[in-house]
Amino acid sequence: MTTVPLPTADTRWRCTLCGNLTRFDVTRSSKVVEYVHLDLAGEPKVEEREVVSETIESVRCRWCNAVDQIELVDRPGAAS
Repeated sequence: MTTVPLPTADTRWRCTLCGNLTRFDVTRSSKVVEYVHLDLAGEPKVEEREVVSETIESVRCRWCNAVDQIELVDRPGAAS
């Protein structure tokens, strides 16, 4: 399993096959700690959520359906 790098403030994802910059399906694994409050009827509500770790497992382009063909490119106006 290859992890996909996360975009930063200066970069964004781009599909290397079709050039898509805006539509992706992201599969990720997260380990979280949640504070769950149950009301008197037993309905749960998450009041606090802390992400302990998170890994992006795959990214699929919504335009051409390519899987893991994503690269990081500079955002427009990003300082290089």
